Amino acid sequence: MARQQNSAMEDRPTMTAYMQKNQPLTPVSPLLPVTLPHVCEPIPPLPMTPPDADEILDAASNEAALRTGLHVIWTAKDAVGHMWDLLHSDPVAQEGFLNAVNVIAKTIHRGGKLIISGIGKSGKIAKKVEATMNSFAIRSVFLHPTEAVHGDLGIIAENDALLLFTFSGRTQELSALLSHIPPHHPLLVITSHTHPSTCPLFAGRPASNCVLLPAPIPVSETSSFGVPAPTTSTTTALVLSDALAIAVARRLYPTPADVFHKYHPGGAIGATAQRIGPRRMGDIAVQVADVPIAQKHKHSMSSPTLTALDILLAAVRSPSGWVRVSTDTIIAPRQIQKLGSPEQLDYPVHALDHDVVVEKGDWISIPAASTVEEARQWIEKMRDGERGRTFLREGTVLGIVDARGEVSAVVEIEDVIELEPSHVMEE
Repeated sequence: MARQQNSAMEDRPTMTAYMQKNQPLTPVSPLLPVTLPHVCEPIPPLPMTPPDADEILDAASNEAALRTGLHVIWTAKDAVGHMWDLLHSDPVAQEGFLNAVNVIAKTIHRGGKLIISGIGKSGKIAKKVEATMNSFAIRSVFLHPTEAVHGDLGIIAENDALLLFTFSGRTQELSALLSHIPPHHPLLVITSHTHPSTCPLFAGRPASNCVLLPAPIPVSETSSFGVPAPTTSTTTALVLSDALAIAVARRLYPTPADVFHKYHPGGAIGATAQRIGPRRMGDIAVQVADVPIAQKHKHSMSSPTLTALDILLAAVRSPSGWVRVSTDTIIAPRQIQKLGSPEQLDYPVHALDHDVVVEKGDWISIPAASTVEEARQWIEKMRDGERGRTFLREGTVLGIVDARGEVSAVVEIEDVIELEPSHVMEE
């Protein structure tokens, strides 16, 4: 056996044998001199640490860096303000936002979930929005558009809706993803486009299932910063999606804060919630003493009595939005918002609907120590009966009873429970 092994070893090719039979694998290096030439001056040692920052950053460069930071922040602020103007006044933007809230709320009610997708920097924003939605029990899943076509499409169920992030509105990866998703799934897109007809992602899909959420920027990032890096565009997309998440949470749950704390028990937020405990009616109430009493304004002197214009002007100065007509008569913020039509401005207050101006005797008393959830359950139980639906309706003012037994604060019923518009419940 040993002789066979030795024979095998002798037959095995070796590098030395190869070198002897063939040319070297690399050219032969030249021989180094035995002694190095004499150096007159010693080579100075290289620094082991980088130079002090003060030696690099002079006053001029510091000022330039600060100016850059301020410019970027101001540009983002301007873009968000532009988006606010758009949502405040543009019918297309308003319709898109409201449709998006309704679609997501219905999707969750039907047991579906929100599929959120994007790629690149938009994908990073999409992941953040997924986390925010889930914090409010708005079931959401991030779907990477590339991974989707490699098997992850299976995460999409029958009742799910889609929310895509793309500034250009023509991201190839998202177009490829949509080609594999049936058109009956509602499609929501946050993009720079301001009209659905210009967004390529909607092509070939029914208009009734397409919802545009415009998030344009007034100045391109290249013009603003000299580089097309997603900065301002991702900021506007994030702000709009945060607004969407809060609006959907309020549509789904009477007290979104309770839902949020339930699903966010960790970290500083969770620790604070544990110290505070469940929210009580007294926590969300507005003290009556802090509500301003409307006064006659010089612009409404044509009428000797208080008018709707006087109420609106008082509401502008009211931190809470509540306004008192007298010591024991109050108007809630949601009711004040209905007084904006021009033909109503000269209406005397006493001619306004009874649901708008509510006297203290009509406030529904609830103890301040009651939790918001307890109040919600009580209202729902009372509304199961015909009598309860009569006095616990849209516009009802809840009078919050303090520890002394006095009604010292107020809450709108809509802050506790979601109600149908009053005309639906009228006898």
